[in-house]
Amino acid sequence: MPVSAVIACAAGEFAQNTGSLQKAVADLTPEQWLGRPSDHSNHITWIVGHVLWARHALINRVGGSWSCPGLEPFARSAKLDAGANYPAPEALLALWRDSAAALDATLSSLTPEALAAPAPPGPPSPDGKVSGFIGVMAWHETYHLGQVAYLRSWLGHSGVFG
Repeated sequence: MPVSAVIACAAGEFAQNTGSLQKAVADLTPEQWLGRPSDHSNHITWIVGHVLWARHALINRVGGSWSCPGLEPFARSAKLDAGANYPAPEALLALWRDSAAALDATLSSLTPEALAAPAPPGPPSPDGKVSGFIGVMAWHETYHLGQVAYLRSWLGHSGVFG
């Protein structure tokens, strides 16, 4: 079933983010995934893990199902632990591909009634509905992928979009 027109823009944003992430990290070394401009910023590994945590929350809060244990260190309000043993880039990218399929299946399965239901607790929904919650989560993901693009440039690589 095609995705509802109510969330088509958000679904497109999620799909574009997958391509953007793959482009942003394609030529980075595992060490570069852990680079950060200061002790107060996150590295690409943490950002990607956090977005995966958010995708997990989104999928499961709107009626889908995607199991991905081990994302607790990336939860909302969690702080980067400089001494933590975070997953390798290949593992995160495999989870991303898996999450993309689960997210696409979930968004495609949502009925107009499900999208009009009250938003789940958590991030705000501008219209108070599941559809608004999905839109906010797409914005949240794109925001963090902008951070990845910035870090890529900070590491001395070309920009993601030109």
